[in-house]
Amino acid sequence: MPGFELIGTEEQAEIQEVFASGGILFRHGFDALRGGCYKVREFEVAFAEAMRVPHALAVTSGTAALRVALAALELRPGDEVITQAFTFVATVEAIIEARAVPVCAEVDATLNMDPADLERRITPRTRAVIAVHMLGTPSRLKEVAAICRRHDLTLIEDSAWGCGGSLEDRPLGTWGRMGTYSFDFAKTMTTGEGGMVVFQSKTDYEKAAAWHDHGHENNPKVPRWEDTRSGSGFNYRMMELQGAVGLAQLRKLPGIVGAQRANQARLQAAIEGLPGLTLRESPAGSQGTADALVFFVRDNPTALRCRAALLEKGISTKILPEATTWHFAATWSHMPELVAAHGGALESAFPATSALLSRCVSLPVTVRMREGMPEEVRAVLSAVLTRA
Repeated sequence: MPGFELIGTEEQAEIQEVFASGGILFRHGFDALRGGCYKVREFEVAFAEAMRVPHALAVTSGTAALRVALAALELRPGDEVITQAFTFVATVEAIIEARAVPVCAEVDATLNMDPADLERRITPRTRAVIAVHMLGTPSRLKEVAAICRRHDLTLIEDSAWGCGGSLEDRPLGTWGRMGTYSFDFAKTMTTGEGGMVVFQSKTDYEKAAAWHDHGHENNPKVPRWEDTRSGSGFNYRMMELQGAVGLAQLRKLPGIVGAQRANQARLQAAIEGLPGLTLRESPAGSQGTADALVFFVRDNPTALRCRAALLEKGISTKILPEATTWHFAATWSHMPELVAAHGGALESAFPATSALLSRCVSLPVTVRMREGMPEEVRAVLSAVLTRA
Protein backbone atom coordinates (compact mmCIF):
# COMPACT_ATOMS: atom_id res chain seq x y z
CA MET A 1 0.00 0.00 0.00
CA PRO A 2 0.35 1.77 -2.33
CA GLY A 3 1.62 3.11 -5.64
CA PHE A 4 -0.27 6.38 -5.21
CA GLU A 5 2.36 7.49 -2.70
CA LEU A 6 4.85 7.67 -5.57
CA ILE A 7 2.86 9.26 -8.40
CA GLY A 8 4.95 12.04 -9.91
CA THR A 9 6.94 13.22 -12.88
CA GLU A 10 7.34 9.75 -14.42
CA GLU A 11 3.57 9.31 -14.77
CA GLN A 12 3.21 12.87 -16.04
CA ALA A 13 5.83 12.25 -18.72
CA GLU A 14 4.04 9.12 -19.96
CA ILE A 15 0.72 10.99 -20.11
CA GLN A 16 2.32 13.93 -21.88
CA GLU A 17 3.62 11.59 -24.57
CA VAL A 18 0.02 10.57 -25.32
CA PHE A 19 -0.96 14.20 -25.96
CA ALA A 20 2.27 15.03 -27.79
CA SER A 21 1.62 12.10 -30.12
CA GLY A 22 -1.86 13.20 -31.12
CA GLY A 23 -3.97 12.88 -28.00
CA ILE A 24 -5.67 9.65 -29.01
CA LEU A 25 -7.17 8.22 -25.80
CA PHE A 26 -8.82 5.11 -27.30
CA ARG A 27 -6.64 2.02 -27.26
CA HIS A 28 -7.55 0.89 -30.81
CA GLY A 29 -7.29 2.43 -34.23
CA PHE A 30 -6.83 6.07 -35.29
CA ASP A 31 -3.44 4.88 -36.51
CA ALA A 32 -2.71 7.89 -38.70
CA LEU A 33 -3.36 10.32 -35.87
CA ARG A 34 -1.51 8.82 -32.92
CA GLY A 35 2.12 8.92 -34.00
CA GLY A 36 2.73 5.30 -33.14
CA CYS A 37 1.73 5.82 -29.48
CA TYR A 38 -0.11 2.80 -28.06
CA LYS A 39 0.25 3.00 -24.28
CA VAL A 40 -2.20 0.25 -23.31
CA ARG A 41 -0.61 -2.15 -25.76
CA GLU A 42 2.86 -1.22 -24.44
CA PHE A 43 1.67 -1.66 -20.84
CA GLU A 44 0.31 -5.14 -21.60
CA VAL A 45 3.58 -6.26 -23.18
CA ALA A 46 5.65 -4.89 -20.30
CA PHE A 47 3.36 -6.42 -17.68
CA ALA A 48 3.44 -9.84 -19.34
CA GLU A 49 7.23 -9.66 -19.39
CA ALA A 50 7.38 -8.64 -15.72
CA MET A 51 5.10 -11.55 -14.72
CA ARG A 52 6.88 -13.98 -17.06
CA VAL A 53 3.72 -14.98 -18.94
CA PRO A 54 2.98 -14.98 -22.69
CA HIS A 55 -0.16 -12.81 -22.65
CA ALA A 56 -1.66 -9.92 -20.66
CA LEU A 57 -4.89 -7.98 -21.19
CA ALA A 58 -5.50 -4.58 -19.60
CA VAL A 59 -9.06 -3.87 -18.39
CA THR A 60 -10.99 -1.24 -16.47
CA SER A 61 -10.75 -2.69 -12.93
CA GLY A 62 -9.79 -5.70 -10.88
CA THR A 63 -13.47 -6.68 -10.80
CA ALA A 64 -13.58 -6.50 -14.59
CA ALA A 65 -10.44 -8.64 -14.72
CA LEU A 66 -12.22 -11.40 -12.78
CA ARG A 67 -15.31 -11.18 -14.97
CA VAL A 68 -13.24 -11.28 -18.16
CA ALA A 69 -11.25 -14.29 -16.93
CA LEU A 70 -14.47 -16.15 -16.13
CA ALA A 71 -15.85 -15.26 -19.58
CA ALA A 72 -12.98 -17.18 -21.16
CA LEU A 73 -14.22 -20.34 -19.39
CA GLU A 74 -17.64 -20.18 -21.11
CA LEU A 75 -19.44 -21.17 -17.91
CA ARG A 76 -23.04 -22.37 -18.01
CA PRO A 77 -25.80 -21.48 -15.54
CA GLY A 78 -25.52 -23.83 -12.58
CA ASP A 79 -21.75 -24.25 -12.82
CA GLU A 80 -20.09 -23.64 -9.46
CA VAL A 81 -17.02 -21.52 -8.80
CA ILE A 82 -15.38 -21.81 -5.40
CA THR A 83 -13.57 -18.90 -3.79
CA GLN A 84 -12.87 -18.03 -0.15
CA ALA A 85 -15.03 -16.54 2.57
CA PHE A 86 -12.52 -13.75 3.32
CA THR A 87 -12.08 -11.69 0.16
CA PHE A 88 -13.42 -8.47 -1.27
CA VAL A 89 -17.05 -8.56 -2.35
CA ALA A 90 -15.98 -8.19 -5.99
CA THR A 91 -14.74 -11.79 -6.20
CA VAL A 92 -18.22 -13.13 -5.56
CA GLU A 93 -19.86 -10.39 -7.65
CA ALA A 94 -17.84 -11.50 -10.68
CA ILE A 95 -18.94 -15.12 -10.23
CA ILE A 96 -22.60 -14.07 -10.04
CA GLU A 97 -22.22 -11.80 -13.08
CA ALA A 98 -20.82 -14.81 -14.97
CA ARG A 99 -24.13 -16.58 -14.21
CA ALA A 100 -22.33 -19.16 -12.10
CA VAL A 101 -23.03 -20.29 -8.54
CA PRO A 102 -20.68 -18.76 -5.94
CA VAL A 103 -19.40 -21.11 -3.24
CA CYS A 104 -17.06 -19.92 -0.48
CA ALA A 105 -14.53 -22.03 1.40
CA GLU A 106 -13.15 -21.34 4.86
CA VAL A 107 -9.76 -19.69 5.32
CA ASP A 108 -6.93 -20.93 7.51
CA ALA A 109 -4.28 -19.08 9.52
CA THR A 110 -2.90 -17.52 6.32
CA LEU A 111 -6.33 -15.85 6.03
CA ASN A 112 -6.46 -17.37 2.55
CA MET A 113 -8.24 -20.44 1.22
CA ASP A 114 -8.05 -23.53 3.42
CA PRO A 115 -7.12 -26.30 0.96
CA ALA A 116 -8.81 -29.00 3.03
CA ASP A 117 -12.10 -27.10 3.13
CA LEU A 118 -11.81 -26.33 -0.57
CA GLU A 119 -11.69 -30.04 -1.36
CA ARG A 120 -14.69 -30.74 0.88
CA ARG A 121 -16.79 -28.24 -1.09
CA ILE A 122 -16.11 -29.62 -4.56
CA THR A 123 -19.16 -31.17 -6.27
CA PRO A 124 -19.80 -32.56 -9.76
CA ARG A 125 -20.94 -29.05 -10.74
CA THR A 126 -17.68 -27.32 -9.73
CA ARG A 127 -15.82 -25.83 -12.69
CA ALA A 128 -13.27 -23.40 -11.28
CA VAL A 129 -11.52 -22.15 -8.15
CA ILE A 130 -10.54 -18.53 -7.46
CA ALA A 131 -7.75 -18.33 -4.88
CA VAL A 132 -7.24 -14.87 -3.37
CA HIS A 133 -4.01 -13.43 -1.95
CA MET A 134 -5.64 -11.32 0.74
CA LEU A 135 -3.75 -8.23 1.89
CA GLY A 136 -0.69 -9.34 -0.04
CA THR A 137 0.02 -12.71 1.60
CA PRO A 138 0.19 -15.60 -0.90
CA SER A 139 -2.38 -18.36 -0.78
CA ARG A 140 -1.29 -21.98 -0.35
CA LEU A 141 -1.03 -22.26 -4.11
CA LYS A 142 0.85 -25.54 -4.27
CA GLU A 143 -1.87 -27.33 -2.34
CA VAL A 144 -4.73 -25.52 -4.08
CA ALA A 145 -3.23 -26.16 -7.53
CA ALA A 146 -2.78 -29.86 -6.73
CA ILE A 147 -6.44 -30.14 -5.72
CA CYS A 148 -7.50 -28.41 -8.94
CA ARG A 149 -5.43 -30.81 -11.01
CA ARG A 150 -6.82 -33.81 -9.14
CA HIS A 151 -10.41 -32.73 -9.81
CA ASP A 152 -9.82 -31.25 -13.29
CA LEU A 153 -10.76 -27.72 -12.21
CA THR A 154 -9.53 -24.40 -13.56
CA LEU A 155 -7.49 -22.32 -11.11
CA ILE A 156 -7.76 -18.54 -11.34
CA GLU A 157 -5.76 -16.32 -8.99
CA ASP A 158 -7.29 -13.12 -7.67
CA SER A 159 -4.06 -11.17 -7.22
CA ALA A 160 -5.66 -7.80 -6.56
CA TRP A 161 -3.40 -7.51 -3.51
CA GLY A 162 -0.71 -9.81 -4.88
CA CYS A 163 0.93 -7.80 -7.65
CA GLY A 164 4.68 -8.04 -7.05
CA GLY A 165 4.49 -11.02 -4.71
CA SER A 166 5.72 -14.54 -5.39
CA LEU A 167 5.74 -18.13 -4.25
CA GLU A 168 8.97 -20.07 -4.81
CA ASP A 169 10.11 -17.19 -7.06
CA ARG A 170 7.08 -17.59 -9.33
CA PRO A 171 4.99 -14.40 -9.55
CA LEU A 172 1.56 -14.45 -7.94
CA GLY A 173 -1.09 -14.60 -10.61
CA THR A 174 0.90 -17.05 -12.76
CA TRP A 175 0.28 -20.32 -10.94
CA GLY A 176 -3.20 -20.77 -12.39
CA ARG A 177 -4.65 -20.87 -15.85
CA MET A 178 -5.30 -17.15 -15.48
CA GLY A 179 -4.47 -14.46 -12.94
CA THR A 180 -6.14 -11.13 -12.27
CA TYR A 181 -4.82 -7.87 -10.81
CA SER A 182 -6.30 -4.61 -9.57
CA PHE A 183 -4.75 -1.19 -10.11
CA ASP A 184 -7.22 0.83 -8.08
CA PHE A 185 -5.93 3.82 -6.14
CA ALA A 186 -5.04 1.90 -2.98
CA LYS A 187 -3.27 -1.06 -4.58
CA THR A 188 0.47 -1.70 -4.73
CA MET A 189 0.63 -0.12 -8.18
CA THR A 190 -2.18 2.02 -9.50
CA THR A 191 -3.73 3.48 -12.62
CA GLY A 192 -6.48 5.14 -10.58
CA GLU A 193 -8.87 2.45 -11.71
CA GLY A 194 -7.85 -0.46 -13.88
CA GLY A 195 -6.81 -4.08 -13.87
CA MET A 196 -5.03 -6.81 -15.79
CA VAL A 197 -5.59 -10.45 -16.71
CA VAL A 198 -2.65 -12.71 -17.51
CA PHE A 199 -2.90 -15.92 -19.49
CA GLN A 200 -0.87 -19.06 -20.11
CA SER A 201 -2.95 -19.95 -23.18
CA LYS A 202 -3.27 -17.99 -26.40
CA THR A 203 -6.78 -19.42 -26.87
CA ASP A 204 -7.91 -18.09 -23.49
CA TYR A 205 -6.31 -14.73 -24.25
CA GLU A 206 -8.05 -14.38 -27.60
CA LYS A 207 -11.44 -15.31 -26.12
CA ALA A 208 -11.01 -12.84 -23.29
CA ALA A 209 -9.67 -10.06 -25.51
CA ALA A 210 -12.67 -10.33 -27.80
CA TRP A 211 -15.17 -10.57 -24.92
CA HIS A 212 -13.80 -7.47 -23.17
CA ASP A 213 -14.27 -5.49 -26.43
CA HIS A 214 -17.91 -6.27 -27.40
CA GLY A 215 -16.75 -9.38 -29.25
CA HIS A 216 -14.29 -7.54 -31.51
CA GLU A 217 -11.63 -9.93 -32.76
CA ASN A 218 -9.49 -7.02 -34.04
CA ASN A 219 -8.95 -8.83 -37.30
CA PRO A 220 -6.01 -7.10 -39.07
CA LYS A 221 -7.49 -7.96 -42.49
CA VAL A 222 -10.45 -5.60 -42.09
CA PRO A 223 -11.05 -2.13 -40.64
CA ARG A 224 -12.47 -2.04 -37.13
CA TRP A 225 -15.94 -1.03 -38.32
CA GLU A 226 -16.07 -4.25 -40.36
CA ASP A 227 -14.40 -6.39 -37.68
CA THR A 228 -15.15 -10.10 -37.37
CA ARG A 229 -16.80 -11.61 -34.31
CA SER A 230 -17.79 -15.05 -33.12
CA GLY A 231 -19.58 -14.12 -29.91
CA SER A 232 -20.90 -11.25 -27.85
CA GLY A 233 -19.12 -9.50 -25.04
CA PHE A 234 -19.02 -6.29 -23.06
CA ASN A 235 -16.86 -3.17 -22.76
CA TYR A 236 -14.02 -3.41 -20.27
CA ARG A 237 -11.34 -1.67 -22.37
CA MET A 238 -8.60 0.29 -20.62
CA MET A 239 -7.94 3.79 -22.01
CA GLU A 240 -4.58 5.20 -23.06
CA LEU A 241 -4.11 7.53 -20.07
CA GLN A 242 -4.44 4.59 -17.68
CA GLY A 243 -1.99 2.60 -19.75
CA ALA A 244 0.46 5.50 -19.60
CA VAL A 245 0.26 5.71 -15.81
CA GLY A 246 0.54 1.93 -15.59
CA LEU A 247 3.81 1.91 -17.51
CA ALA A 248 5.41 4.34 -15.08
CA GLN A 249 4.01 2.53 -12.05
CA LEU A 250 5.16 -0.86 -13.30
CA ARG A 251 8.75 0.41 -13.43
CA LYS A 252 8.36 1.47 -9.78
CA LEU A 253 6.80 -1.82 -8.65
CA PRO A 254 10.02 -3.53 -7.44
CA GLY A 255 10.93 -0.46 -5.39
CA ILE A 256 7.42 -0.15 -3.96
CA VAL A 257 7.30 -3.78 -2.87
CA GLY A 258 10.86 -3.65 -1.54
CA ALA A 259 10.05 -0.61 0.60
CA GLN A 260 6.86 -2.18 1.89
CA ARG A 261 8.64 -5.38 2.84
CA ALA A 262 11.33 -3.45 4.70
CA ASN A 263 8.75 -1.40 6.59
CA GLN A 264 6.63 -4.46 7.36
CA ALA A 265 9.73 -6.15 8.78
CA ARG A 266 10.36 -3.13 11.03
CA LEU A 267 6.79 -3.23 12.33
CA GLN A 268 6.95 -6.98 12.84
CA ALA A 269 10.22 -6.79 14.76
CA ALA A 270 8.70 -4.13 16.99
CA ILE A 271 5.64 -6.15 18.03
CA GLU A 272 6.93 -9.72 18.06
CA GLY A 273 6.95 -11.20 21.52
CA LEU A 274 4.11 -9.09 22.91
CA PRO A 275 1.87 -11.19 25.17
CA GLY A 276 -1.03 -12.93 23.43
CA LEU A 277 0.00 -11.76 19.95
CA THR A 278 0.50 -14.25 17.08
CA LEU A 279 1.44 -13.28 13.54
CA ARG A 280 -0.50 -14.38 10.48
CA GLU A 281 1.02 -17.42 8.76
CA SER A 282 2.67 -17.35 5.33
CA PRO A 283 3.32 -20.37 3.07
CA ALA A 284 6.91 -21.63 2.98
CA GLY A 285 8.88 -20.02 0.16
CA SER A 286 6.48 -17.11 -0.23
CA GLN A 287 7.21 -13.42 -0.66
CA GLY A 288 4.17 -11.24 -0.09
CA THR A 289 3.63 -7.67 -1.18
CA ALA A 290 3.61 -6.54 2.48
CA ASP A 291 0.40 -4.60 2.00
CA ALA A 292 -0.42 -5.06 5.67
CA LEU A 293 0.90 -6.66 8.84
CA VAL A 294 -1.83 -8.88 10.31
CA PHE A 295 -1.77 -10.49 13.73
CA PHE A 296 -4.10 -12.43 16.01
CA VAL A 297 -4.94 -11.53 19.60
CA ARG A 298 -6.87 -13.45 22.25
CA ASP A 299 -10.44 -12.48 21.32
CA ASN A 300 -12.63 -9.91 19.59
CA PRO A 301 -12.88 -7.50 22.55
CA THR A 302 -9.08 -7.39 22.66
CA ALA A 303 -8.89 -6.76 18.90
CA LEU A 304 -11.35 -3.88 19.24
CA ARG A 305 -9.39 -2.41 22.15
CA CYS A 306 -6.21 -2.57 20.06
CA ARG A 307 -7.90 -0.67 17.23
CA ALA A 308 -9.34 1.97 19.57
CA ALA A 309 -5.98 2.54 21.24
CA LEU A 310 -4.16 2.78 17.89
CA LEU A 311 -6.69 5.27 16.53
CA GLU A 312 -6.32 7.41 19.65
CA LYS A 313 -2.65 7.79 18.71
CA GLY A 314 -3.45 8.56 15.07
CA ILE A 315 -2.49 5.09 13.80
CA SER A 316 -5.01 3.43 11.48
CA THR A 317 -5.90 -0.21 10.97
CA LYS A 318 -6.98 -1.80 7.68
CA ILE A 319 -10.12 -3.94 7.26
CA LEU A 320 -9.48 -5.91 10.47
CA PRO A 321 -11.21 -5.66 12.82
CA GLU A 322 -13.38 -2.82 11.51
CA ALA A 323 -14.43 -3.50 7.91
CA THR A 324 -15.27 -7.18 7.51
CA THR A 325 -18.74 -6.40 6.17
CA TRP A 326 -17.17 -5.72 2.76
CA HIS A 327 -14.71 -8.59 3.04
CA PHE A 328 -16.45 -11.52 4.78
CA ALA A 329 -19.02 -13.61 2.93
CA ALA A 330 -21.05 -14.31 6.07
CA THR A 331 -22.30 -10.70 5.92
CA TRP A 332 -23.38 -10.70 2.25
CA SER A 333 -27.07 -11.46 2.68
CA HIS A 334 -27.75 -9.00 -0.16
CA MET A 335 -26.53 -11.69 -2.61
CA PRO A 336 -29.37 -14.23 -2.95
CA GLU A 337 -27.24 -16.52 -5.12
CA LEU A 338 -24.63 -16.81 -2.37
CA VAL A 339 -27.26 -17.25 0.34
CA ALA A 340 -28.92 -20.08 -1.59
CA ALA A 341 -25.60 -21.82 -2.27
CA HIS A 342 -24.96 -21.98 1.47
CA GLY A 343 -28.32 -23.24 2.60
CA GLY A 344 -29.89 -19.90 3.44
CA ALA A 345 -27.87 -19.23 6.58
CA LEU A 346 -24.77 -17.25 5.67
CA GLU A 347 -24.21 -15.93 9.18
CA SER A 348 -23.31 -19.42 10.40
CA ALA A 349 -21.83 -20.84 7.19
CA PHE A 350 -18.15 -20.11 7.92
CA PRO A 351 -17.45 -20.69 11.62
CA ALA A 352 -13.70 -21.21 11.24
CA THR A 353 -13.26 -18.01 9.24
CA SER A 354 -15.45 -16.08 11.65
CA ALA A 355 -13.41 -17.28 14.62
CA LEU A 356 -10.14 -16.24 12.97
CA LEU A 357 -11.28 -12.84 11.72
CA SER A 358 -12.88 -11.90 15.02
CA ARG A 359 -9.50 -11.73 16.73
CA CYS A 360 -7.43 -10.18 13.93
CA VAL A 361 -5.86 -6.74 13.72
CA SER A 362 -4.35 -5.45 10.47
CA LEU A 363 -1.83 -2.62 10.26
CA PRO A 364 -1.48 -0.99 6.83
CA VAL A 365 2.08 -0.80 5.53
CA THR A 366 3.13 2.27 3.58
CA VAL A 367 6.12 3.06 1.40
CA ARG A 368 6.81 6.28 3.31
CA MET A 369 6.38 5.12 6.88
CA ARG A 370 7.31 7.83 9.32
CA GLU A 371 10.27 7.44 11.62
CA GLY A 372 9.40 6.11 15.03
CA MET A 373 6.14 4.50 13.99
CA PRO A 374 7.18 0.91 14.86
CA GLU A 375 8.05 2.01 18.38
CA GLU A 376 4.75 3.90 18.68
CA VAL A 377 2.80 0.83 17.58
CA ARG A 378 4.64 -1.37 20.06
CA ALA A 379 3.96 1.01 22.93
CA VAL A 380 0.23 1.18 22.14
CA LEU A 381 -0.20 -2.56 21.71
CA SER A 382 1.91 -3.37 24.73
CA ALA A 383 -0.32 -1.21 26.92
CA VAL A 384 -3.45 -3.01 25.68
CA LEU A 385 -2.10 -6.55 25.67
CA THR A 386 -0.43 -6.46 29.06
CA ARG A 387 -3.81 -5.48 30.56
CA ALA A 388 -5.73 -8.18 28.67
